[in-house]
Amino acid sequence: MSDAASRAIAITGMGAISAFGEGAETLWAALREGRSGIRPLRHERAADLRVRVAAQVPESFDPAAHFPERQLSMLDRTSQFALVAANEAIAQSRLDFAADGLGLRTAVVVGTGVGGETTQDEQSRRLYAENASRLHPLSIVRLMTNAPTSQISMAHGLRGPSFAVASACASTNHAIAQAALMIRAGLVDVAVAGGTEACLSFGAMRAWEAMRVLADDTCRPFSANRRGLVLGEGAGVFVLESMAHARARGAQVLGVLAGVGMSADAGDIVAPDPAGSASAMAQALADAGLSPEDIDYINAHGTGTPANDPTETTAIHRVFGAHAPKLAVSSTKSMHGHALGASGALELVAVLGAMRDGVVPPTANLDVPDPACDLDYVPNTPRELRVRAALSNSFAFGGLNAVLAVRAP
Repeated sequence: MSDAASRAIAITGMGAISAFGEGAETLWAALREGRSGIRPLRHERAADLRVRVAAQVPESFDPAAHFPERQLSMLDRTSQFALVAANEAIAQSRLDFAADGLGLRTAVVVGTGVGGETTQDEQSRRLYAENASRLHPLSIVRLMTNAPTSQISMAHGLRGPSFAVASACASTNHAIAQAALMIRAGLVDVAVAGGTEACLSFGAMRAWEAMRVLADDTCRPFSANRRGLVLGEGAGVFVLESMAHARARGAQVLGVLAGVGMSADAGDIVAPDPAGSASAMAQALADAGLSPEDIDYINAHGTGTPANDPTETTAIHRVFGAHAPKLAVSSTKSMHGHALGASGALELVAVLGAMRDGVVPPTANLDVPDPACDLDYVPNTPRELRVRAALSNSFAFGGLNAVLAVRAP
């Protein structure tokens, strides 16, 4: 067995909640059809905002249908999303964590860029606007960044290494990478890993408006008329296992996490550097034992901002050289929005779906070609394509980059 093969990790479960509703298959069905989840913002103070569009989880999501009242009082929206996605992924994996002490050998790593933002925003409003003398007694356990991780651990009796990862928009990919590295090191046999975000509070929206990077209509990655990103929310969680563990129990393998690559630009806090993102992609390929020619598809970071899209295009050219024009590259943020720390999780669902069904999701709203963005971005229409191996890119403010290399089982 080659070194790359011995490092491969089996993905045996996935779950999601997104602007399209509950379920990983619900998300994938929308993406493979090129449907948009970007709609008018639902918020009691939407009229006070300049930007009034977002990719929100539908109103049909009823937390009370998932959680008893006592538990719900402890859950910020970001933890609710994480638990819904984790429950789906674990059910699909068919693992019994009580059997043979498996819970002791299972890690939980969840990424989030913001944490319990809705709790933070609500309680700050009460304190500063309403002069409340007492805040919700469970505010801390709701807003703390590790709350989603802890809630998943408690819900399923998972007693292995468990922690949160916060690296802005790269949080999910960093979380999955850390989980994979623990499995490779033999610290655990299984990991539940992914990302979650519920960031559409009034305060957060105002802060993003101040940065002048939000589009006020829709998201157009790689298009010359792009106007910025559109915020989204949701979660995606995956069950990862050592290949030996998965094979021993006859598990269905949805995909193989073959390699990870991580880097830092060590430059500007917001302006991306193609050298940093190229380094992460190159590392992921090397870790997976894949050549550039082995990759059929890249799920791009593709935010739709003036700075990101040409920078990512340049980085792909640097890594893939003559193979770059042959790649299918798409940004599904054009449909599910930019869910910040959860984006990589929603995008991994897209990669696994593309591999299984032989369909690459499109980059929606690509209206006007941009000479600075000269790759094949699968514009507007899904494409039938056999995907043997793919990269999923996540590049964050702060110059933090994390890339996953995934191949078909």
